[in-house]
Amino acid sequence: MEKVLDNNYYDLIINNVSIPSYDTGDNITMLNFRHSLLHIPVEDGDPCVLGQYPYHSFPTLYTPTATISIEKSGIGTVQRNPFLNLRGRGVLIGIIDTGIDYSHQAFLNNDGTTRILSIWDQSVQTGVPPEGFTFGSEYARESINIALRSDNPLATVPTTDPVGHGTAIASIAAGRPNLEMDFSGIVPESELVVVKLKDAKQSLKAISFVPEDALCYQESDIILGVRYLEDFALSISRPLVICIAMGSSQGGHDGSSALSNYLNFSARLPGIGVSVSAGNEGNSRRHYFNNTTVPPYYNDFELRIGETDKVFFMEIWPYALARLSIDISSPNRESTQQIFPAIGECRMFTFIFTPTRIWVNNFIFEEETGDQLILLRFQNPLPGIWRIRARSMEEEPLSFHAWLPSGDLLSNDTFFLSSSPDTTITSPGNGINQLTVTAYNQFNDGILAESSRGYTRNGLVKPDIAAPGYQIPCALPGNRYGTLTGTGAAAAHAAGGIAMILEWAIPRGNYTSMTGYDVNSLIIRGARRTTPNVYPNNIWGYGQLDINNLFQRLTNI
Repeated sequence: MEKVLDNNYYDLIINNVSIPSYDTGDNITMLNFRHSLLHIPVEDGDPCVLGQYPYHSFPTLYTPTATISIEKSGIGTVQRNPFLNLRGRGVLIGIIDTGIDYSHQAFLNNDGTTRILSIWDQSVQTGVPPEGFTFGSEYARESINIALRSDNPLATVPTTDPVGHGTAIASIAAGRPNLEMDFSGIVPESELVVVKLKDAKQSLKAISFVPEDALCYQESDIILGVRYLEDFALSISRPLVICIAMGSSQGGHDGSSALSNYLNFSARLPGIGVSVSAGNEGNSRRHYFNNTTVPPYYNDFELRIGETDKVFFMEIWPYALARLSIDISSPNRESTQQIFPAIGECRMFTFIFTPTRIWVNNFIFEEETGDQLILLRFQNPLPGIWRIRARSMEEEPLSFHAWLPSGDLLSNDTFFLSSSPDTTITSPGNGINQLTVTAYNQFNDGILAESSRGYTRNGLVKPDIAAPGYQIPCALPGNRYGTLTGTGAAAAHAAGGIAMILEWAIPRGNYTSMTGYDVNSLIIRGARRTTPNVYPNNIWGYGQLDINNLFQRLTNI
């Protein structure tokens, strides 16, 4: 079995410069021009392996970011303008998600053939992998059309979307109109390329203290998905919009992850737009911030742990000036005592009156960011109020963020008592050049309460733009229709807007070297802004998506 699929191996993200010191033949899988995977044996599954190897080398875990908007965003106006009539013709929409129901009428042409040019299903190993990749099965348009004409399509192309999230996201961006269902995708004449992510490895879930049955995907597979989409678009010389409706609260929230770095690079290339969701962590109470400027130089904060959360992790990211020690107290007042920063040290604490075990890595230096990182991993925690003391070792002012996992990796019963909704943008939405999209309710023009808020930990303005994201009509597997809510739906909506701009620029020859970064600038300049708000801000970014206003400014139509 390929080690990239084998649960007996961890996949570590390493810089390609490091390959010669590790390469033994079959333990390296290339991700892209900058990073590769190093496969190392799991052996005894000791949680302290995370510490022997750098934290950032273990792939981040991502969760989906979504659970009658065409007029609201100015998109219907652009489609009806006879001089523009931008419907995505000649542009690829690239979806990296939970799969797609390729037989759904939303993805068919009038003659019953597919609008999907290719599907790479990472989870099916019975077919042929794409060229340059070592696992999964690739299904080209010809195979999908043969399947659609047969009595049993899945016998020919056995890829499905049991979750439904990917089908919904693809349809919001590019679904074919259905007047009876009051449904239309934003660019219904675009064509699709789809990556179905395989589930994250159980070994990665175990060392990350994520429940076995949690629906999540690993960063390395998303990176491979991006590379596949770019290779495909290059092979047929088409502009591409990459839509990622996934998010993670792991990492420093500063755009330094391997995936964010890759998307930063991609969005600077001609003909590639990138739309990512901001996340739905705004009202989840999973972020805490403290800034202590006067003595005593410590901060006590409280974490309520619910009864159903048996394993989870928490990250504390101090700002550079202070070095922090940490002390954790259980609801019945048992304490770990102070845990000091060290290089590569991992400590496990047991409690006398409760079955709780806590693993603590107080990294004095986290390699990806250069900052201190305190990683706490809880097993069988006693439900109730836990108290954590962060203390400055130099008796100087201290400032830090703490984050709990995103999405369904944690129940709503575990949260910080004095939480902050700010600085909750999920990865990869903290990167510089990708368009980070938050969601608003298009019926009342209010921001969705769950929408993550900026700015990033290093002060970058995010989100960039707000798009409709409340009960957006969408396709669902089994030729059904429903609605989708959340920043994932908004990111799909914005991906359609990016496709319109790329269609005007490249297939129509108005600006053939247009990059995703250029597109973002146009979207930001054309955004709808309302008084008395000051823009940019950490809730709306630069305003509401308004494609029609953008084209009026651009072309004086």
